[in-house]
Amino acid sequence: MSIKTETDKDKIEEILTRSIDTIYPTKEALKEALMSGKQMRIYIGIDPTATYAHLGHATNYMILKKFHDLGHRIIVLIGDFTAMLGDPSDKNETRERLTREQVEKNMATFKDQIGKILPFEDMENPIEFKHNSEWLSKLGFDDIIKLASNFTAQQILERDRFEKRIKEGKPLYFHETFYPLMQGYDSVAMDVDIELCGTDQTFNALAGRTLLKRYKNKEKFVITTTLLIDPKTGEKLMSKSLGTGVGINLGPKEMFAKVMALPDSGIGQVFVDCTYLSLKEIDGIMKSAEQNPFEAKKRLAKEIVEIYHGKSSAEKAQDDWTNTFSKRETPTDIQEVITTTGKLLVDVLLENKLIESKSDFRRLIKEGAISLDGEKVLDDKAVIEKSGVYRIGKHRFLKITIN
Repeated sequence: MSIKTETDKDKIEEILTRSIDTIYPTKEALKEALMSGKQMRIYIGIDPTATYAHLGHATNYMILKKFHDLGHRIIVLIGDFTAMLGDPSDKNETRERLTREQVEKNMATFKDQIGKILPFEDMENPIEFKHNSEWLSKLGFDDIIKLASNFTAQQILERDRFEKRIKEGKPLYFHETFYPLMQGYDSVAMDVDIELCGTDQTFNALAGRTLLKRYKNKEKFVITTTLLIDPKTGEKLMSKSLGTGVGINLGPKEMFAKVMALPDSGIGQVFVDCTYLSLKEIDGIMKSAEQNPFEAKKRLAKEIVEIYHGKSSAEKAQDDWTNTFSKRETPTDIQEVITTTGKLLVDVLLENKLIESKSDFRRLIKEGAISLDGEKVLDDKAVIEKSGVYRIGKHRFLKITIN
């Protein structure tokens, strides 16, 4: 049953402005719809291509929480079917297709992670948690043909990433062209009013807008949010594909250290997109950062850890980081595991969440950022041969004891 929603003009304006890139068809049209008091069905999708969601995803969940606070209906969609297809949105090459087993392993803790931001326990206005295999796995070939008939080959191939690959002579596999159709059909299956996504998903989200209009004669709003980008390099600060970023599943110390490792040039946007501080307060912090970016980054790290782990944990994480890295000490309370010789180092680090992926491990090895008792580990196929303290990057430690 639809309920009356809050229509506070200032709150709606902030939601439609902060961390927002573009609103389709227009911001004014969406604002008018929200001011009407009608409860809107708003969704965001995430493909479980890794075991964690990162701060880049968290931006969107924080926006959804604000919509939920106004009384709107929220849907979190796990793209367990589309993850097996492989999203080409931000890729200059074909994404590796995942198996059902890999997808199930990756998404095992997603609800717990996202639940650090969204109140899944709210029974008055419950948040839906769905998987798109529920409907996409049931589509027959005739359904796929009907979907595809809504778009021309030119529309699909003119997509920027596809066009770039074709010009560069890189392969473009036919199954990749189905991805926007599948994501687009999610909007039809759930009968949504609004889709929230990053700018890299614009093409897919607008495909959903087209399909909802064709199938149900219904308009859908699309809100694209800003991506966390290093303004100096133009590279993403958060990427599951590259194994970079700050996972919201990290413990307090690891999360604090990961934020401190972000480039100084990117912290302003991270403050805006990943904290609840007011824009006025952020502006004051960033003015101070011109003279002392280190202190501003510590404030950022503390604010983020507090969101996911509470105030006391954030304060302890800051103290631990200061003692370990500012004073160049090795922590005394580092994580310890007992294992046997011959086990791959990458597997031990993955099991204990010291790295995010095998590609992350290879990158760290290549950069000389993993060491055992001060000696660099240079082999990405290294095995455990003796007890000792491993340092992973600047901020992570693991004591390994041979059984």
